[in-house]
Order: sequence, then structure tokens, then C-alpha cells
Amino acid sequence: MMRSLRGRLFVGLTAIILLTGAVGGILAYRWAYSEAIEMQDSVLIQIGSFALSAPMRQSRPVTGVDAEAEVAVVELGDAPRGATDDRRLRGLKDGLHNDVYHGQPVRVLLRTRPDGSRFAVTQQTEIRTEIAGDMAVRTLLPIAALVPCLLLMTALVIARSFRPMLRLAGDLDASRVDDIGTLPTTGAPSELQPFLDSINGLLRRTRVMMDQQRRFIADAAHELRTPVTALSLQAENLASLDMPAETRDRLDALKSGMRRTKHLLEQLLALARQDAAPSTVSAAVELDKIAKGVVADLLPEASARNIDLGFTTVETVVVNGDPLSLISAVRNLVENAIKFTPDGGAVDLSVHREDAMAVIRIEDTGPGIPPQDLARTGEPFFRGGQPSGEGAGLGLSIVKRIVDRATGSILFENVTGAGRSGLRVTVKLPLADR
Repeated sequence: MMRSLRGRLFVGLTAIILLTGAVGGILAYRWAYSEAIEMQDSVLIQIGSFALSAPMRQSRPVTGVDAEAEVAVVELGDAPRGATDDRRLRGLKDGLHNDVYHGQPVRVLLRTRPDGSRFAVTQQTEIRTEIAGDMAVRTLLPIAALVPCLLLMTALVIARSFRPMLRLAGDLDASRVDDIGTLPTTGAPSELQPFLDSINGLLRRTRVMMDQQRRFIADAAHELRTPVTALSLQAENLASLDMPAETRDRLDALKSGMRRTKHLLEQLLALARQDAAPSTVSAAVELDKIAKGVVADLLPEASARNIDLGFTTVETVVVNGDPLSLISAVRNLVENAIKFTPDGGAVDLSVHREDAMAVIRIEDTGPGIPPQDLARTGEPFFRGGQPSGEGAGLGLSIVKRIVDRATGSILFENVTGAGRSGLRVTVKLPLADR
């Protein structure tokens, strides 16, 4: 069963065009054929009118007429007894008749002159049929050429008519995941207006619901941060007391849980800030200095695990954006790389420019991301095949929101090669106009 509306419309119009063309062709053929037969009868009558005033001594073909018509004038005088064809023709009344002459079916016109002599104008029926058929076929040629042109024009009109729908689909595909703006209705066909109104109503309700969810997450994270901080301080105070080893192990587990909870709340607040209205803070930011500052901050953590953290390329590149958001993005990416890089590994950074884009690339020697999870990397709370650790699956999501706000792009890809693995993250941001 055909599900394509364009396909159904094209098949239906094609069937109508072909059926109309066939019926019209049959009617045109019959009309042209009949007209050609009548025209040849007119030729016989005209030749007969000429022969009335010009008696011929013997029967002979008429020259000056279409050579393929094979029209002949037969004088019907006193014929020998054996000339049965002439005797039969003499027995016919004046006018047009269908008869047989010399064993061939003919169309014959009988006429009588004032002096009483008679003659016949003959033309073979086979010749008449062939001429009429040729003329009728020539009449069909314009119709036969018109049908493919109509089919082509139908396909073009259908494609043009559905172009607004394809343009709407393209706009939806090109929009960001967190962009819940309404679809434009200006210039859309009237048939699409009810559909667009319904979709826009659904999008508005979805946006309201998402805004409520974001406010709830931000409020909950904000309210929970104070008691969690207080509990962390109490846990730190307990650490200075003298206690059994088993109690201290439980206290360490409690402190670790509090750190994870605090980190989760901070990420939830950061995510809520990015999901809110776009930041109005925009300035010329030196991306290379941000990367150097992040590496300097995280160098002690990397050194403690014997991880080689450094740069392979550093160029001065300037972008427009919110400095705090860009610092958060770079820090999240480097922290993530250090977290999943085994002890003794390496994390390499590169800051350079490509065409009109500033590029920061971070490559580690960790296990990488399972190929089936690459497409979902950056979704909130998605941890894929690496569920271990203190992360909540929000770091890369925050980075993706920051990059999208800065009209940039981010690419996650596994590093493959002989005896090595890892993850390569490439962020591209538009260069600032100096």
C-alpha cells in the first residue's frame, strides 16, 4: 500500500492523463479517419465533374492527382461480352458505390454525360484505407507528444507544491535539540495552516512544561546545596575525632557520597543556567589562555596519577562568548579526559585555527566510547557503557549546551590505531571579528 502522498497524487493524475489521452486519441483517430475518407470521396467527385466535360477515348489513370491515390477514370462504352466488370458497373446508378473491379475492392463514382455516355472514377479501397490511416496517425502525433509533457509538468507541479512541507521539515531538522520555538506560518499554504497551528500549540505546551521542569531542577538543586554543604562540614569535623578504623571507613564512604552529591548539585545548577535564557555576557575571549589556565589548575591531579597532561599545539585564538561558560566547558572536557585515562596515560590538547574557526582538540589514551553510544554522547544523564565513577552524566551535556549557545560544534570520535585507544573531542567556535 502506497503511503506517500506525493506518490498517490502523481499516480492518480498520471492515470487521469493517460485515460484522457487514450479516449481523446481514439476519438481523434476516428474523426481524422472519417474526414480523410470524406476528403477522398470529394476528390472522386471533383475528378468526375472534370470528366463530364472531357470524354476520354479509353480508360486510363488520372494524372495530376496524388500519385499514391491511384485514381482512374473508366469509360463504360460497348464492352465485349467477357468484360463482366464493365457490365456490372454499367448496371449501377450514378453516385458513389463500393464494388469490385478487376478483383480488387474499389470505391467507384458513376456519372452519365449529356450525350448518354457513362464513365466511372475508381480508387482501390486498400489505398483509401492506407491514406486515411496515415492521416489519422499524423493527427495523433501531437497528442502522443503532449502526454509525456503533461506527466513531466505534473511531476514538477507536485514537487513544487510539496516544497513548503519539505522546507518545514528541513527547518525542524536544522534546529537545535533545546530549541522549542514555533514554526513559521508566514507564506505557508492555507492547507497547512491548521496543521501548523496544532504543532505550534503542542510546541508551546512542551516549552511551558520544560520551563517548569528546569525551574524545579534549579530550585531543588539550590535548596539542597545548603544542607549538603552543612553535612559535608559536619563530616569534616568528625574526621578530626579519634574513632575506630571501621567507623572511619564508614565516615570516608559518607564523605565520598557527600562529594558526589555536591558535584551533582553543582552540575544540575550549571545545566539549569544553560537551559535558561541565553547569557547576555559576551566578550572577546582568548581561548588559548582559558585552556592554559584549566591545564594549570588540573596539572596536580594529573601528576598524582602520572598522567602526561600538556599541549601539542597552542595558537592565539580569540572567540566571542561568555568567559565563565567557556572555562566551564574546557574544564569539563579536560576533567573527563583525566578521569577516564588510566594511570601513566596521556591527555593532549591542541588550540589552533582552521579557516574562520577556532579549534580546541582534547585527546586522551583512555578506553574511548562504545561506537553504539557515540551518537548519544552529550545527552543529560547518559553514561553509556562507562557507568563507574562519581559522574552523573551531566558534564558533556553542559559542554554541548555551552558550545551550541556559542554557535559552535562539538565532535566525539574514538581514536584508533596500532596498539592504542582513546577519545578525541573537537570543539569549533567562530573566530571573533577583530
